[in-house]
Amino acid sequence: MKCLVINLDRSPDRLAHITAEFARIGITFERIAGTDAREYPDLVLQPQHPMYAVRRLSPSEIACLHSHRSCWSIIARDDAPYGAVFEDDIVFSAKAGALLAGSSWIPADADVIKLETFFSKTMIQRKRTAVGHGFSAFRLRRSHMGTGGYILSRQMARDLLEATAKANAAADDLVFNPAFPTSGEKTIYQLVPALCAQDQFVGDRLPSLIYDEREAEWVASGLTVKRRKPLSEKVRVEIRRIAEWIIDHCRLRRYTVVPLDPPEAEK
Repeated sequence: MKCLVINLDRSPDRLAHITAEFARIGITFERIAGTDAREYPDLVLQPQHPMYAVRRLSPSEIACLHSHRSCWSIIARDDAPYGAVFEDDIVFSAKAGALLAGSSWIPADADVIKLETFFSKTMIQRKRTAVGHGFSAFRLRRSHMGTGGYILSRQMARDLLEATAKANAAADDLVFNPAFPTSGEKTIYQLVPALCAQDQFVGDRLPSLIYDEREAEWVASGLTVKRRKPLSEKVRVEIRRIAEWIIDHCRLRRYTVVPLDPPEAEK
């Protein structure tokens, strides 16, 4: 299984970081030159998915999508049934190499395996599939943002390429937001505990390259402004929350914050 790493030409520090991470777990990788928003100022003029009518994608988010599309193209053309994509600020679990060495552990019906955690609450199916080395795969049932580390099937890569041929969307929405057909109609698993996480959550040495721009777009669109909800709306929201909890409980689903398997080996 190929491991592809997105890295901008102007980020040699990140390349050094991810090279050390892969060396630590004993796995090789192929560097994919990322699309740099600084070199393509006209990216914002490209068509965007209708979902972004209010909060437009930033240049860096569009560049990020094009970077991931480069990886999807490689996986779509490859003979292997699966390929892994990583961003260059990932920190691996000490046991990551055991899984990334092959793909025989991947559930047969998987379109996507999310390898990372964003340390935000999400929902998974209660049923688990043990995949070895202390890891299990659970069906992912809610959004779990971030594209720092994931595995795609060859067909999923082809579907993502087709879905983004005419309009841009955020890469993590496309893969992990059920509101998009590319995610909602697919079989997506979450690895628990997670195999990796972005350094901003672990070491805080490599800040996100798109976080500030994304926040600025949210502020400019007014989406960060909180309005006071009338009592009737609060009651409706609470009733809906309770109803959803009952439905999810009956469907054997549970909310969780996916933990990270320790980067350091146990002594």
